[in-house]
Amino acid sequence: MLYLYLAAGGIVGTFARYGVGQWFPTRPGTDFPWPTFAINVAGSLLLGFVMRTFQAMPVTPEVRALATVGFCGTFTTFSTFSYETVALMQAGHWGRASLYAAGSVAVGLLAVFAGMALAGAAFRPRG
Repeated sequence: MLYLYLAAGGIVGTFARYGVGQWFPTRPGTDFPWPTFAINVAGSLLLGFVMRTFQAMPVTPEVRALATVGFCGTFTTFSTFSYETVALMQAGHWGRASLYAAGSVAVGLLAVFAGMALAGAAFRPRG
């Protein structure tokens, strides 16, 4: 049964990732991968929120897997982030590549903290 929950979360995460990626307009001459950046930040925020919520509201292992590994795992895009960083470097855009890599990690970490803080304010943790 766990695998069905993982698959369901994965399917929804995949469609959500595609939808968010399509939502961002592509502008000629812009080399910064804004859609992937936004997806990773949003996924980090969501994962932080979900993990803190699950501390306050116990859920089954299946629901935890659906939300974390299934949805967030397919929604966020670390492999795409890594490839895009290398592509920027290979194109000679070292400044953009550095900004993208450092910004993604820094803002992603802040988003996890923000998600945890939001969930902490909304739900009282156990224990």
